[in-house]
Amino acid sequence: MVDFGDTFGVGSFPHAVDADGAIWSGFGVFTQPSWAFVSADGSVEVLLGALGEAGLRDRIEDLLAG
Repeated sequence: MVDFGDTFGVGSFPHAVDADGAIWSGFGVFTQPSWAFVSADGSVEVLLGALGEAGLRDRIEDLLAG
């Protein structure tokens, strides 16, 4: 996990270690890649599969817009 944080410049963000998969399974995720987006109201949207850079950027922009 430390290597990942260093490689992608996200080491300053808090990370949850999900060694047994309990967090992901709580969201209904059993495959990777998968994404869990949490809205400001606390609702969670899970997308299974790859998004690519543009797809991820678009989804983040949608969340930030509100």
